[in-house]
Amino acid sequence: MADDGEESEVFEITDFTTASEWERFIARIEEVIHDWKLTTARRRPPIKKGEFTTGVWNENCETVKFANYTFTITEFKLQQEENEKEEEEEDEDLEDAIPEGVEDMMLMDNDFPPRAHCLCRWYGLRHFTVLTPAASSDAVISESRIKLLLSSISIAITNTSCQIPMFVQVQQKWRRMYLGQCEGPGVRTSFDMVHLKKIPYQFNHLAGLLGVFKSKIASPISPLPPVSVAVRFTYVLQDWTNYAWPQLPPDFDGPSGSEVGYSGFGKLPFGAVEDPVSELHLATTWPSLAEDMIVDNDVYTDLDPLQAPQWSVRIRMMEEPQCLLGEYVSDFAQLCKRRESTEQLLGKFAFQDDQEVTDISQALQRLTEPVPMHIPTLSSVVTRARTRIHHRRQEEEAPIHADLLNELLQFLFPDAGLLPNEGLAEPNNYYEDRRDSSSGASQSSPETSELRRQFKSAPEGSLTYLLAICMCVVNHTYGGVKAAAHLWQEFVLEMRFRWENNYSIPGLEAGAPNLGACLLHQKLQMLNCCIERKIAREGTPSISQSSSAVSVSNLQQNSLQANSQFPASASQSSMSSNPPPSSVPSNRDDDDDDDDDEFFECEDITEGDNNQEVRGAEGNWDVEAMEVEEKDTKERSEKEQKQTTSGNVGQTELTEEEQQFTDSVVFQPDGRLRQCGDLKLLNNQDLLYIPITQDPAPMTEDQLEEHAAVLAELGTSEEGAVLRAKMQSACLTSDMHSFKAANPSSVLADFVRWYSPRDWVEDEDSTIEDMETDDTGHLSSVKGKLSARMMIPGNMWQEVWNQARPVPARRQKRLFDDTREAEKVLHFLASLKPADVALHLMPVLVHAAILRIKQIEIDGLPSLTTLLKQVTQRASKLTKTGCKDIKKYEDVIKQLTLAEIVIARAQSLRAKFNQQLLEDDKQAELDKFVTSLLEQPEVSILGAGRGPAGQIVHRLFAAAQRSANMLPSEEELQGEEDTNGGQPISVSVPDFPRPAGREFILRTVLPRPAPYSRALPQRMFCILMHKEFRLAGAFTEDTTFF
Repeated sequence: MADDGEESEVFEITDFTTASEWERFIARIEEVIHDWKLTTARRRPPIKKGEFTTGVWNENCETVKFANYTFTITEFKLQQEENEKEEEEEDEDLEDAIPEGVEDMMLMDNDFPPRAHCLCRWYGLRHFTVLTPAASSDAVISESRIKLLLSSISIAITNTSCQIPMFVQVQQKWRRMYLGQCEGPGVRTSFDMVHLKKIPYQFNHLAGLLGVFKSKIASPISPLPPVSVAVRFTYVLQDWTNYAWPQLPPDFDGPSGSEVGYSGFGKLPFGAVEDPVSELHLATTWPSLAEDMIVDNDVYTDLDPLQAPQWSVRIRMMEEPQCLLGEYVSDFAQLCKRRESTEQLLGKFAFQDDQEVTDISQALQRLTEPVPMHIPTLSSVVTRARTRIHHRRQEEEAPIHADLLNELLQFLFPDAGLLPNEGLAEPNNYYEDRRDSSSGASQSSPETSELRRQFKSAPEGSLTYLLAICMCVVNHTYGGVKAAAHLWQEFVLEMRFRWENNYSIPGLEAGAPNLGACLLHQKLQMLNCCIERKIAREGTPSISQSSSAVSVSNLQQNSLQANSQFPASASQSSMSSNPPPSSVPSNRDDDDDDDDDEFFECEDITEGDNNQEVRGAEGNWDVEAMEVEEKDTKERSEKEQKQTTSGNVGQTELTEEEQQFTDSVVFQPDGRLRQCGDLKLLNNQDLLYIPITQDPAPMTEDQLEEHAAVLAELGTSEEGAVLRAKMQSACLTSDMHSFKAANPSSVLADFVRWYSPRDWVEDEDSTIEDMETDDTGHLSSVKGKLSARMMIPGNMWQEVWNQARPVPARRQKRLFDDTREAEKVLHFLASLKPADVALHLMPVLVHAAILRIKQIEIDGLPSLTTLLKQVTQRASKLTKTGCKDIKKYEDVIKQLTLAEIVIARAQSLRAKFNQQLLEDDKQAELDKFVTSLLEQPEVSILGAGRGPAGQIVHRLFAAAQRSANMLPSEEELQGEEDTNGGQPISVSVPDFPRPAGREFILRTVLPRPAPYSRALPQRMFCILMHKEFRLAGAFTEDTTFF
């Protein structure tokens, strides 16, 4: 009884209704097959030639699990347009049709696709699925697991009636071993594979492979049907004997030393240092041969590459060739990440001025010296413009050598070596030449002009443009960040030297700061404006005044006045349309005081001096203005004589009318430019004159932003509004002062008629009440009235007019303080770190790099055109938004490097395939062939070895073979024949080396496994390489009775 109790305790019941892990795995595969609708896939038309390479492949991926192992099942499908078929199809045709994948194995149009999945290349399939382990460590190696997976997919295919081939990846992934199966109505195809590292001796030729194929088929019929063979031999060319070095050899005697690709300071280096084309693969193909037509065994072969009917070439490129443009610009981008200051890099007291302390004693003499300072020679200017190394440091310790530094400064400032009696004959033309040489395109080129408008950088050939290139070259070649800091230090010192000695800055366009340029370029333009204002104010001639100096009379009104509520002065438009000559110097002796509350008084101007009155800071007169001023001077002298004769009468208290007459006598017209058409004053019949006014102060974009921020901070209060209006009315106040001085008896309506004609409403039907009256109550002769906004009580125009005094422009406080603005610019430049300078110059350098690429752009490359369009749009967006993120610039630099690589590859191929003896039609064909090599993975050669491209390829291989065997070239052999009396000299070296790869495709159709079975396709793909031997077979059998 005890034994029965123990047996009852260990009794277990196994539930066989619960699905096992293997069953769940198979069910999951079936679920994926149904989800992808593989069971209902429609038949598609046959594959077109080249469709494997040019077509689009769709991929679907799902994850399945088997116990603790994860697998990935992927569907690969060539996208094709399905033909419209009749909806009603005969059932018999569907039942007898073999699977689509089995039919594809026999198609010969796409036997050796240059770019496709390996299974597509080996079996010719366009639709298949692959089951692979998700992790590399889960490789299926054991035989039992391989059979288990094959059984799983076989069960899933049978249960779902799926006719799509399904594969399982086994062994390690690098071996690319696939086993699979495909089933259809009464048909089963098994996909088997063999992979070895070494080629067996007996299978090293076509005869041995045919024996393996026939033995694997094991056909019951005899004799066997003929086997169709497709053969491809691939030859590799690595030695380019007739190709020159892509870059010029370095000039060891020049300033660049041993640097490769040096092209001077005005142009960025370009091109690959090494050959970007590493190998040329020639594929010779015999598309369809019967096995009894050729012989290929271990003793003899009929497969001569010169006799192959089809030749095709593909190029193997270097992945990342060293390219100069990308390398230089990338190194400059790394400079933006440095945080050291110039003082930290060069030392606090590393650079000091060469001027001795005793030079200070000459300061008063220089200030009181009446004769303008002569322009020194180049050596003396460079000596004073840049500083010497501290006497305790050796000269060779400087980051940039003195000779190289002098060359750099002379390149950036070519006007520094001109004597006063000499002159730069055509300096503007000189800078245009530099612009053309640096950009590689004409200034008037529409493409270059359009490209310039897309970037917020600097014009080609300008000082900022050349400085960016010099900084890039110096940073890469001559010492890195320290050399860049040294060059910037000398540049800032040169800017201060030119400001203190009244030398205009060359290489900058005339006018106010261009808000479409980068901030650094605007700052240099602002400094140049200050120098020109100072020259005009002090009457000191400039070496560049007749050439590259900025004409201050052409300064445009800045955005501040555009944003103001007051309209622009009418005199501005009239002056811009008729600018005064720049040859008349100013005789003014204004006191350059920094006190903003002090007026700049001038000496009394005689009658002769009145012909040289200046308009603000312009220092020039219009011819018409001089004639009008001379006439006014004579009238004023006559009135003064009358006043003198009648002025001895005893003084009594004056009435209002007498006071107005006295004011008109005391405030004589002054600062007139010319008549304002036929307009007359409202109070009398005197003509209305346009006054000489001051130009508005030019501003850079950061100053405009700062000014806008100040106006916004004032708020909306009444006091803030008054302050805001006062700040915005500075130019208006100055113009009213000048207008009252030129028209003493004028009223506000007169000023409005000239300054803002839209605010004067002329009305022929105006009543007497609407007409203006003068101070004496007399009606004006002009019918009209002020606009509604001018009649608002407390209008700012009325307040400013009431406060304005008749002061000519030459005696007013300067609207533009050139001394203060110049010191601001110099402080801004001196406070920049080398990284900040590099970031300011980065838009300019990117612009220069794109121009450099466009200069060498090769036509006929669609991929290059698309790439340049993309990089131009991206760079334009970065520069216009003022981006300071260097990572975004690095992405643009990568695209620029890619464009440089494409051009370098094209140049390399054209140099290799350049044959001067070809005819014009053949040369055009050859150019098209070279272009196709860059755009397509593989290019067919027209005429095979007998075409123009085929002949060149043949010569390249023959020359490489002679070079490898140290035999003379064809030219040397021809010379030896001439010396030997014309007897030919034989060379027993084949023109082609041993093929690097041999591929065979064997096909046949026969019944299996019985003689009465249906004849079904059989295929085997063979690869024979140096360290690889692969057989991929697809063997089909009839399963109707088996």
